[in-house]
Amino acid sequence: MDQALLLLLDATNYVLVIILVAMGLVIVFGLMRVINMAHGELFLLGAYTLVLLQQAGVPYWIGLIAATLLVGFIGLLMEELVIRHIYHRFLDTILATWGISIAIKQGVVLLFGPGAQSTTAPITAQLQIFGASYPAYRLFIMAVALLVVAGTFYLFFRTRFGLAARAVIANRAMAGCLGVPTRTFDRLTFAYGAALAGLAGAVMAPIMSVDPQMGLGFLIPAFLSILVGGAGHLAGPVLGAGLIGATDSVTAGLWSPVMAQVVVFAMAVVAIRLFPGGLMGRGGPR
Repeated sequence: MDQALLLLLDATNYVLVIILVAMGLVIVFGLMRVINMAHGELFLLGAYTLVLLQQAGVPYWIGLIAATLLVGFIGLLMEELVIRHIYHRFLDTILATWGISIAIKQGVVLLFGPGAQSTTAPITAQLQIFGASYPAYRLFIMAVALLVVAGTFYLFFRTRFGLAARAVIANRAMAGCLGVPTRTFDRLTFAYGAALAGLAGAVMAPIMSVDPQMGLGFLIPAFLSILVGGAGHLAGPVLGAGLIGATDSVTAGLWSPVMAQVVVFAMAVVAIRLFPGGLMGRGGPR
C-alpha cells in the first residue's frame, strides 16, 4: 500500500511538471504557430540560473522568482531578435529555434562545463501521508504547478487579456482590425511560455541532476503530451501529460525506465493514429 501511494505521488509530481512545460509550448504554438525547439533549453536555463544564484548566496525563494523572470526575458529577446522575422515560414521557425537550442546548450557547457551541478532544496522535511514518508519539497512542487496551471487557465479564460489572446488565436487579421495589438500579444505570449519553462526548470533543480542534457528529458514528453492531447485547447496538453506522465512513471516503477519509454512511445503512436488531431483536437486552436 505504501509503495503504491509513493508511486502515485511521484507520478503526480512528474505529470504536473510536464504540464508546465507543455503548456508553454502549446500557448506559443496556438497564438504564433511556432514550434519552439529551444523550449527544453529554457527549462535548462531556469535550473542553471537557480544554481548560479544559490552559489552566489541568494536565498532559494528569490532565486526561484528571479530564474522565472530571467528566462521569460530571454524568451522576449528570442521573439524580438529572431522569431518575429520568420513567423510565416513554419520550417524556418523550427530550424531557428533548434539552432538557438544548440547555442544555449553549448553556452552552458562553456560556462559550467559538461558535468552535473546540484543545488539544495529549501525544504528537507519528510511528511507522513497515510503511513508513508514523502519529501515535503515534492509536495511543494505539486502545489506550485497546480497554482500556475490554474492561474494560466484563469488568465486565458476569465480575463480581458485572455479574451483578446483567444481572439488572436481564432482570427489574427480580424483581431487586428478590431484594435487588438497582435505584436504585443506575440511578445507577451512567447515570454510567458518561456517563463513557464524556466519556472519548471528552477523548481525541479533541487531534486535532479542539473546538466546540459536535462531539458531534453522534459521536452520530448511535453511534445508527446501535446500530440496525444491535442493543441486545439489548453486542456489538451493537460490530458496528454496526464496519460504520458502517468504511464511513464508507473511503468518505470513497476518494470524499468527503458520499458517505460517503449510503452510511452507505443501508446503515443496508437493515440496519434486513432486521433490525428489529439484526444481534444479540433483541427486547430480556438
